[in-house]
Formats: sequence, structure tokens, C-alpha cells
Amino acid sequence: MEKFTKEDFINNKVNLHLHSTFSDGKGNAEDLLRQAVEKGYKKIAFCDHNTLEAYHKTEILKNSIVLPAVEFDVWCGYVFMHLLAYGIDVNNEELLSFCAKNKKETELDIVRIFAKRDIKKLIKVIHNAGGIAVLAHPACCWAINFEGFIKKLISYGLDGLEVYYPYKRHRGIIKFNKAETVEKLANKYSLIKTGGTDLHGTSLD
Repeated sequence: MEKFTKEDFINNKVNLHLHSTFSDGKGNAEDLLRQAVEKGYKKIAFCDHNTLEAYHKTEILKNSIVLPAVEFDVWCGYVFMHLLAYGIDVNNEELLSFCAKNKKETELDIVRIFAKRDIKKLIKVIHNAGGIAVLAHPACCWAINFEGFIKKLISYGLDGLEVYYPYKRHRGIIKFNKAETVEKLANKYSLIKTGGTDLHGTSLD
């Protein structure tokens, strides 16, 4: 995956965490892409929950600013987390086997929290599909030893952390660690740093 600067994420030139109507977002993927092009974005990624349907049922991948991605619900021991996969082959059969089997698995929290994906196998599959594995909104992950948790994920093959994330609404309330701590750990362990707004609305404004 190409490298982006902190300024790219902060100045709304790169947003690698968007949701569309293909999961629990309200925005149409093609319309959000149109907005991104008009606003001069360098790169965007639709990370719908447990599904790659946005890439199979639209023409969005024909635009070079779109980075194929997906956000998986998965448990790592007692920690429920979201794992972002970037730069993946959206037609990879092994990866598709980890995707949702119905619409409820893409939008309902009460259904998604019972995900039974194996974190080790999932990261391996993401790599096999040509992608990288990134922990979404890390400051919201509750772990007795946060750094130890990150180190465990690294041992499984984790590639990066979502460092530039706004932690608005409920994410700000259930935050267990500081965003600064996340960035320090990314630097300490030489992890890829990504960012995005976790958009669920209809406008990129």
C-alpha cells in the first residue's frame, strides 16, 4: 500500500474508512466516490462490515482513488475488535469465505458481535489475498495490557494501526486508551499508520 502522511489524513485528502449502504452506512458508494473526486481526494476506501459487495455490485474499483478494503468483526481472545483489510483481491475465494452470509451480518451489532472468525487465520488470509491487516480504532479496544495485546496481534501478522481516527460519538465515550498512545505504539513497533473518519453518513463534508 502506498504511504500517506499525517497531513493527508488530517486535511481530508485521504480517508481509508468509509461505510456505504452495503453495510450499515447511509451513503451510496458511487455518490460518495463522486464527492471524493470533486473534492480532490488522493485515496478513499470503502470498509463495509464483513462484505465486499460494494466492489462486486458497482463500478467504483475502476477509479484509481479507490483502495479495495473490508472491515471484519473478529475476536482476539476476550477482546472484540475490528480488523481492516486493505489492498486485497476482492475476488479471492479464501477471503470471501470469511465474509457475511447475509445482510444482518453486515449491519446489526447484536449479530456481528457473535462473529466466529479466527484472528490468526483471518490475518493469514488477508495476506494471501495480497492485502495488509490493520487494527481499526485501536483506542476503543479494551485489554488488560494494551501494549501486550498489540504485540500479540503483531505476532499473528498485524501490519498496522488506524492512528488518525477522530473518536467521535460513541467511540469517544468507550475509548480506553489515548490516541497518542496508539501512535507511539505504531512508531515503536514500526507499524503502518492509517486513518479515516469511519463515515456512516451521506456526505464527505
